[in-house]
Amino acid sequence: MRIPLLAAGALLASLAHTAGAEPPDPADWPAVLAEAEGQTVYWHAWGGDPRINDFIGWVGRELDARHGVRLVHVKLADTADAVTRVIAEASAGRDEGGAVDAIWINGTNFLSMKEQGLLYGPFAQDLPNWVFVDTQANPTVEIDYTTPVEGLGAPWAMFRKVFEYDSARVPEPPRNAAALAEWVRASPGRFTYPQPPDFAGMGFLKQLLIELTDAPEALQRPVDEADYDAVTAPLWGWLDQVTPHLWRAGRAYPQNEPGLGQLLADGEVDIGFSYNPGRVSAAIAGAELPDTARTFVFENGTLGNSSFLSIPYNAANKAGALVLANLILEPAVQARAQNPDVLGFQTVLGMDLLAPEDRARFAALDLGIATLPPDEMGPALLEPHPSWETRLAADWRQRFGLAE
Repeated sequence: MRIPLLAAGALLASLAHTAGAEPPDPADWPAVLAEAEGQTVYWHAWGGDPRINDFIGWVGRELDARHGVRLVHVKLADTADAVTRVIAEASAGRDEGGAVDAIWINGTNFLSMKEQGLLYGPFAQDLPNWVFVDTQANPTVEIDYTTPVEGLGAPWAMFRKVFEYDSARVPEPPRNAAALAEWVRASPGRFTYPQPPDFAGMGFLKQLLIELTDAPEALQRPVDEADYDAVTAPLWGWLDQVTPHLWRAGRAYPQNEPGLGQLLADGEVDIGFSYNPGRVSAAIAGAELPDTARTFVFENGTLGNSSFLSIPYNAANKAGALVLANLILEPAVQARAQNPDVLGFQTVLGMDLLAPEDRARFAALDLGIATLPPDEMGPALLEPHPSWETRLAADWRQRFGLAE
């Protein structure tokens, strides 16, 4: 979902700031609501998970019922497709009336759009529901993969990488990279990961690299060609050891996170992973996984990040997109997203910032038998600088990408 995009940044930045119609001011919220009524917002968002698609559909019905704004979910296989479209419009001088009103975005794609001046804002801190966002406990709502967000995206979900397994088949799961390698070698064919550059597959590589490298601090800076080989050597060594013992002997990989989840559900692998700590509980509730399925995290922590809704600089329906961004920060909507029967996403809101009735919504949630409580999640590891993902994906393809 986060593919690097190369473009003439200085040229596009100048295009993005050409004169045009006065954009809506989120600080004047009544005016935003008035302008938004009757608009159709095209939200370009990943469409690879039926539960997420259903949730976005529900949000659309709420948006229409409350504010008279129609929502169209443009389902993406790759977020870069929407970013590429905005870049093409900017290059053609289409500085108003763009086809993309909102994008579910983070990582390399966010950095690319920010650097090229292709984002509207800042707006996030002016949304009425921003007062409920917990920026102290959740620093990733303002720092995305080492990139300051600076109000150019509204966070709407928190994610942590958790490993998933069937406790009936794996009584004691491996809780670090070395133990996982040993388990894979002893359990041939029972583990795999999505093929990079898929975001879940890249997340797995980054998780391993943070633990295995002798220089984890280097990952918070742009890739330095002088130390890249030394920093990444332990990762490639780990993969060289385990690849022959993967599912289908490393000659094929699932396409994405849902594909990996399906292999776990079908009993083809015994350990999987996702960025959604509540996914397994939701899958159990939906009879997609056995009630013996559980989750675990590595003992030294797992990756954490936030997802954002950003608005392109030339979006045709900015006011409607602002109303959408505010709606998905509403406590009742966030509580619905955290319900494992719906999504099981972690909220970006702070419980101490909510009214008693809204705190009660979250307290009443049964997070599910397989969802780890917050005090067992361990530390959230910071995502590396986006340039590491770009380089790792290219190197992985060169080393392992011939697998069919």
